[in-house]
Amino acid sequence: MAHHDATSSVETAPASWAAVEELFGTKGEPSRCWCRWFALSGKDWSSTSPDDRKQLLKTAFTTGPAPGVLAFRDGHPIGWCAVEPRVNYPRLKRSQVLRAEYPRPEDSVNLWAVSCFVVAPSQRRRGVSAALLAAAVDHAFDNGAQVIEAYPVDTEVRAKATAADLYHGTLSLFTAAGFSPASESVPGRPVVRLEKAGASPRARSGSSGLRR
Repeated sequence: MAHHDATSSVETAPASWAAVEELFGTKGEPSRCWCRWFALSGKDWSSTSPDDRKQLLKTAFTTGPAPGVLAFRDGHPIGWCAVEPRVNYPRLKRSQVLRAEYPRPEDSVNLWAVSCFVVAPSQRRRGVSAALLAAAVDHAFDNGAQVIEAYPVDTEVRAKATAADLYHGTLSLFTAAGFSPASESVPGRPVVRLEKAGASPRARSGSSGLRR
């Protein structure tokens, strides 16, 4: 379902492959990563080329719900947010950020993860990330998520974080959207979660109360 933000003329919708391809283009990190960093193990990442990763993301559009959402202004894609079931991101199992989280009994298709934001340079600091996050939450819950997880940067702790470090999103972005800290194994890199209203006790297990 498309959403329209009248205050900033930003529209959001589940991503289409053609629009993602247009946004990522042929230059810069998005055109090298194709948002497959978390979807590949370290070994698999090293053995793939940017073209391989592009094809992997394209294939993800044919195997289930869209693996992310897009923001548009005047009909042109200006931002992307990746959101998928956490089981689709095998690299997370080795992440120090999630050291306190694995193994988790609720690590299933009902637990989704927001892993990455891409916003066109000319559109930054204009509310695009907030619009993308709202759309990602709706997309995940509409497709069966009971809990949504993310791995933002706390810029109060990591004041020197650069734009290249902030593709996970900032902690303030997520807390403003209703997410709560769940654990923090790495200073300045909390795990945050948002539960769907009426989520089952099993889905809620471990989703509240900060663990270190």
